[in-house]
Amino acid sequence: MPLYYGYGFGYGFDPAYLALVLVSLVLGLVTQGYINRTYNTWSKVRSESGASGADIARRMLNAEGCSAVGIRSTPGHLTDHYDPRDNNLYLSADNLHGGSVASIAVACHEAGHAVQRERGYAFMKVRQALVPVVNFASQAWMLIFFIGLFTSMTQLYTVAIVLFAFSVLFQLVTLPVEFDASRRAIAYIERSGMGENSVRGAKKVLTAAALTYVAAALTSVLQLLYLLSRTRGGNEE
Repeated sequence: MPLYYGYGFGYGFDPAYLALVLVSLVLGLVTQGYINRTYNTWSKVRSESGASGADIARRMLNAEGCSAVGIRSTPGHLTDHYDPRDNNLYLSADNLHGGSVASIAVACHEAGHAVQRERGYAFMKVRQALVPVVNFASQAWMLIFFIGLFTSMTQLYTVAIVLFAFSVLFQLVTLPVEFDASRRAIAYIERSGMGENSVRGAKKVLTAAALTYVAAALTSVLQLLYLLSRTRGGNEE
């Protein structure tokens, strides 16, 4: 049976593919809704420190020996990230200037990534090594898949799946990187003497954020397993 049969492109309809699409959609909506609700809740709660997210992140960076790391603004909402290429934290306006529990949690999480780089955290090194491969693979795999589909070159299906597998690997490696950054953030918030409410809120915000990565990784794994199952099914026909 051809691979494209399972995608509904040609001669039939596969309920398993519909189930995969629905599960992916539900996971994405649920986790995104949860992070938005949790962030919004704790963005209204002022931290006991009275300092902004940028201020607390700077203190954490200095305390961890990362004083060379810069802090910059980035447009958008919850677009915060650390860029190891220029060694800067990029914080959205709310988290850069805001002094809420949510702002501090996010800012310290991004500072945690900078600390990972400074400490030579192994999973972060692996993740960075995968970036150029994944940048290519994420754009090429679907094109190669469709070329194989329309030319009936089944070997291209295998190439496409291998490329997609790199994207899945990248998301799996991202999980410990994100979990560890949150762990470092919470540890610093606790050490800094902030109240129990700030610690509890930061844990809730970062846990909600982590679930979005878990959902994305799970969706990718399910899609990869589906592709592999359809390929095996096609080879058996």
